[in-house]
Amino acid sequence: MPMSTEVDFAHIGNSVSIKGEVSGSEDLYVGGVVEGAIELAGNNLVIGPNGQVRAKVHAKGVVVEGKVEGSIRASERAELRKTAIVIGDISTQRIVVEDGASFVGKVDVQPEAAKAAAKAAEAQPKTNPGAPAPRTPGDSVAK
Repeated sequence: MPMSTEVDFAHIGNSVSIKGEVSGSEDLYVGGVVEGAIELAGNNLVIGPNGQVRAKVHAKGVVVEGKVEGSIRASERAELRKTAIVIGDISTQRIVVEDGASFVGKVDVQPEAAKAAAKAAEAQPKTNPGAPAPRTPGDSVAK
């Protein structure tokens, strides 16, 4: 996932500071300051080396080169580059932490197969182990 370039990204420049919720349907590069929440569920987020984010983050892919204080939920991949400072929990399918990155928090790695199995288990009807199996029309009853 080559997300290190600023090309083809919406851009929050170094001198820009945003307080509130940032959401969108395109990839985003943060070079400035964002406080609040960043919601890019189907897109990628890059926090540049000068970027400072104090927010709850949700994106498809997250690359951190700057500083993040808050939770990160990356549905596919989270990457902490060597200049990254992250204080908060990370939930993702895959994670990369380069040598030199600073991270304080916990990581929850859930591969896609585990997520699918958990959803399937939740969808199964609850059964009573002592109860007889349900019958369908056409079942014969032994007497």
